[in-house]
Amino acid sequence: MIINNVGFNHSHDVDFFVERPKGSGDYLFLLIKTGAFFNLNGIEKSVSENSFILYKKGSPQIYRCIPKQTFTNDWIHFDFESEEEKEILYKIPFDRPIKLKDINFFTFCIKMIASETYSSNKNKNQNILNYMSLIFSKIDEQLSVNENKEVNEKYELLSTIRNKIYSKPYENRTVKSTAHEVRMSESLFQHSYKKLFGVSFIQDLIKSRIEYAKMLLTTTNLNVNEISKQCGYKSYIHFSRQFQKNVGTSPLNYRLQKML
Repeated sequence: MIINNVGFNHSHDVDFFVERPKGSGDYLFLLIKTGAFFNLNGIEKSVSENSFILYKKGSPQIYRCIPKQTFTNDWIHFDFESEEEKEILYKIPFDRPIKLKDINFFTFCIKMIASETYSSNKNKNQNILNYMSLIFSKIDEQLSVNENKEVNEKYELLSTIRNKIYSKPYENRTVKSTAHEVRMSESLFQHSYKKLFGVSFIQDLIKSRIEYAKMLLTTTNLNVNEISKQCGYKSYIHFSRQFQKNVGTSPLNYRLQKML
């Protein structure tokens, strides 16, 4: 591990501005302690405090203070001596800001890295590598927690929708209206639904209606036209085709078979 430059708790003047179109020639770990503006992929964005950015070697590094405000950060410019050392980065994303729950631990590690870098300690190189590994390991843990939380929240949200279509299959639903209900785009909603339940939303909706129709056909005296309406279909022909496709027989024949 090569530490080219390291600093912590440094406050920059209000006119502070970094512009490195081709990067700094190494990797840069930037711990952001106050809000600032960052140019990312050609677009300037406001990045909040308690965030970090891991710049890949060669990536543009362009950022500045919020007008009339100072900018405080910790930083490590570093490089690797072997491919094996790069494994400490885990799967941490490059070149985008990521919010951290608590930055105090990371500031402590950076402070210790600075202390080791400018020391003559016998094991300083190994100590630096250990602290760097610890930084990225703890970040990886936080990212995993955030990802699991997002998946759990999405699962609960979509499970509620699934429970609704099976408990009330007669409700008028479309991909568009249901995606709006869970505040997702149509494509994200359909992708997430199939990923979580292994079946598309439309297929699940059809299945819920067919199962409801089968129950009505065997437990009520409603005629097949009334049943199609009870199951949310506006057209008996459409209902009959979907029933035939999924059950292998017509609604009327299904009723007759169950009566035998």
